[in-house]
Amino acid sequence: MPEDPDELAVLEEIQQELILKEQSVIEEYERSLQFDEECLNAMLDGLDASDKVICPVCRKNNLTVRNHLVFCQCGLYITTQGMTEGKLRALLENTVTEHSHRCFHNPEFTVTSGMEEETSLLMSCPV
Repeated sequence: MPEDPDELAVLEEIQQELILKEQSVIEEYERSLQFDEECLNAMLDGLDASDKVICPVCRKNNLTVRNHLVFCQCGLYITTQGMTEGKLRALLENTVTEHSHRCFHNPEFTVTSGMEEETSLLMSCPV
């Protein structure tokens, strides 16, 4: 055990940094578990309404797919061609599953404006 006060201070600082890092990892893990629980609950809720798709942006409301539109009460509004609730659900499930095979962080969804003012649903990872 070092007796030099400077060495003790450095060791204490390192210990505090390690504790903060550990707390950060635990918090991220708990957020991931909460997201998984929310997804599971949404899936269980969706068993009764198997055609419904939960909005990936707000994670609260069901998406509505009509003709050439996909929209949600939260403000998501995307023009599409030939989209059905089944196709949309499959696309969302496949992209989230593919992401989870490479990364344990939760992806985020946003609506973006692209070329010619058309909107798109963008999945991104904060990491």
